[in-house]
Amino acid sequence: MRLTKLFHEFFESEKVGGLILIACTAVSLLLANSAWADSYIHFWHTDLGGKPIEFWINDGLMAIFFLLIGLELEREIYIGELSNFKNAALPIFAALGGMLVPAGIYLGLNFGTATQSGAGIPMATDIAFALGVLSLLGNRVPASLKVFLTALAVIDDLGAILVIAIFYTDSLSLPDLGLALGIFGALYFLGRLGVRNLIPFLVGGVALWYFMLQSGIHATISGVLLAFAIPFGKGGRKSTSFLLQSALHIPVSFVILPLFALANTAIVVDSGIGSLLDHSYTAGIALGLILGKPIGIWLFSKLSVVMGWARLPEDFGWSTICGVGFLGGIGFTMSIFITLLAFDDSEHIGHSKLVILISSLVAGLVGFVWLKKTLARKA
Repeated sequence: MRLTKLFHEFFESEKVGGLILIACTAVSLLLANSAWADSYIHFWHTDLGGKPIEFWINDGLMAIFFLLIGLELEREIYIGELSNFKNAALPIFAALGGMLVPAGIYLGLNFGTATQSGAGIPMATDIAFALGVLSLLGNRVPASLKVFLTALAVIDDLGAILVIAIFYTDSLSLPDLGLALGIFGALYFLGRLGVRNLIPFLVGGVALWYFMLQSGIHATISGVLLAFAIPFGKGGRKSTSFLLQSALHIPVSFVILPLFALANTAIVVDSGIGSLLDHSYTAGIALGLILGKPIGIWLFSKLSVVMGWARLPEDFGWSTICGVGFLGGIGFTMSIFITLLAFDDSEHIGHSKLVILISSLVAGLVGFVWLKKTLARKA
């Protein structure tokens, strides 16, 4: 399978970005449990323009991350893997299983409790980390497998975006939401009129972000809306969408996501780590990511092929799908992001972050070893 230049750039940036995320997480955990812990943790809560630095990262810079995700999703839908149903069906069903089964496991342990709102946490897949681990396997990874994992993770992110928009909106201001949607409509109309200059879209995007924030819906959703307002055209190298997507890869992978990792993994590991899984919500997250993800991805993929809705690529088999399923259990960025929306209690947030890190590490290691053996047999 021939990979497009833009996809290759995306894969390379996500691969290196995943390795940088690992380094940032390790540094953040070390600092949060060192003699400088108080100063380090306090730094992220320092006031900047009336809001803590952590807010500007999680609600501001992450909107740019979601803009990139939206642009990638748009490209996949128009001219990529998702533009052909037969090609799109397998990662779509895989992603669906990878969301429903982990959420089901979590709800099975937490339904009716104060922590049932965390069901969205194990549904997520971290693109950067998952592709980073896959890249460590080198040239033995077939191109179709890279595309499958990328499409699965992008669809998974779309699911996470919908979950955030629908289930994690506490209060809704209809006037502000109306203004936000009006701005989106105006920007979309501009694009259809043939406007190709990015400036009005970026200025309008800031206004869209502000009113979305005021509406009560998480402001990062504005990034996805802006992506679909920006002109795609035929998706060529000179299209507005292509140029912006190319420009965002480096700042997102090397600045925004590392900052997110640093700000959100400043976790103090206390003596109670041994009893971390005694809580139903932490057990739900761990089981959802480590077992729910591979089971859901494999099961729904198998069902879609058996029913004739999808086809399995010729250069990898069901064992490989299972290995990819474990990589899907690397929740990290999106799981931590949803944790911040799901819980208000600092203890719940801290425990959830820690179990997300541990579970993502276990899932990533199992997926790496599984795929290394599986792909070696096919080589």
